[in-house]
Amino acid sequence: MSQNTSSRKIHFISIGGSVMHNLAIALHQKGYIVTGSDDEIYEPSVSRLAKHNLLPAETGWFPEKITADLESVILGMHAREDNPELKKAQELGIKVYSYPEYIFEQSVDKQRVVIAGSHGKTTITSMILHVLNFNKRVFNYLVGAQIEGFENMVKLSDDAPVIVIEGDEYFTSPLDRTPKFMHYQPHMALISGIAWDHYNVFPTWESYVKQFELLADSIPKAGAIVFDQTDDMLDVIGQKERADVVSVPYEAHPYKIENGNTFLITIENGDIPVLIFGEHNMKNISGAKAICERLGLTDEAFYTAIQSFKGASKRMELLGSNDNVNIYRDFAHAPSKVEATTAAVKAQFPDRKLIAAAELHTFSSLNKTFLKQYRRKMNAADVAIVYYNPLTLEHKRLEPITESDIREAFKREDLNVFTDSKKLVDFLEEQEWKNTNLLLMSSGTFGELDFKLLAERILK
Repeated sequence: MSQNTSSRKIHFISIGGSVMHNLAIALHQKGYIVTGSDDEIYEPSVSRLAKHNLLPAETGWFPEKITADLESVILGMHAREDNPELKKAQELGIKVYSYPEYIFEQSVDKQRVVIAGSHGKTTITSMILHVLNFNKRVFNYLVGAQIEGFENMVKLSDDAPVIVIEGDEYFTSPLDRTPKFMHYQPHMALISGIAWDHYNVFPTWESYVKQFELLADSIPKAGAIVFDQTDDMLDVIGQKERADVVSVPYEAHPYKIENGNTFLITIENGDIPVLIFGEHNMKNISGAKAICERLGLTDEAFYTAIQSFKGASKRMELLGSNDNVNIYRDFAHAPSKVEATTAAVKAQFPDRKLIAAAELHTFSSLNKTFLKQYRRKMNAADVAIVYYNPLTLEHKRLEPITESDIREAFKREDLNVFTDSKKLVDFLEEQEWKNTNLLLMSSGTFGELDFKLLAERILK
């Protein structure tokens, strides 16, 4: 793939997606002529595409953009099968890739490391990238969130011997129902945990687990599978006999908490202070360390680097603090994530009251049948809040749910349920904010809530 790129033209159908726009920027920086279309583009994609002169002049689909001189078309998940640009590309016989297939094409000669799992994969990938970067290694990557020290979420270059890819289990494109991670054909795969989510894609637990089994079984001879041995399902998948494939189990890194600070306990290197916390993050650190070891980094190199890792964007992000209040925002939305994040904040500050709010925002979380997966998942919180917007249910064409449905699902009688974000803010401002932490968990926005302003008002 190292031939002259300046005459190579690539078109993106659905260029606004989080990985799609990053891949478009990466190829543009590599010298390709990149064009794209989309019917809706949001921030930060708009600004980032505009900065590189890649933002489409207008939204919509324009078959005339598909010309015979295109080398290939990259199709995003958001486009439909009857997309007019896709139809034109097919008529002209232009090669159509999904982005996972294209990433594979660009990294066919590299060692491919894929980080998968229901939770923690973004954080583990980010940790590995941080450690490799700190140690001045040459590598390529694809990660699902913004990380400090990295301008783009995708990097593709000809000189890197290895690529680290965050791989998810969802369908590849409207034309391909294979899980994305299968297309990367990893030499080494890490699976961080299996907790059923995405009820709309995988209607049964068995169909969900099957995707990870396929990934583990696909690893070639001399490859490795790294997995969380404390996850019952993964232990079964990870310990399965596979000819010439190394099994590398891990568990939470030994640690201690002192005055709200976490230290990794090590024999050779003493106590190592880290900026992230929670049992789930101690597992993430062990997983990242196992991969880094296999990439040739020493324990000392790993521990020196991990001390400055601040976490991926929107993962346990500190919005504000004073001497006795910390306010966190976290991407946690699936039941297993809500439980782990709530427990982590409580364990880090056991003497502080914890007010935790979760927004039900995804298709699964708002589905009446799936709701019971949240049973007792917020038990670590002293005050538990659930927010959802009834309009989201209408948009997703789901049957209505009531406050009593939610209380019954969470198995918590004192649960505070809100459908109006203004009333939620009023409730929060009325609380006694002495020796109390706030945790806001959602992949959404709590009804366009201004998080920074809320934090400022509480800290007053």
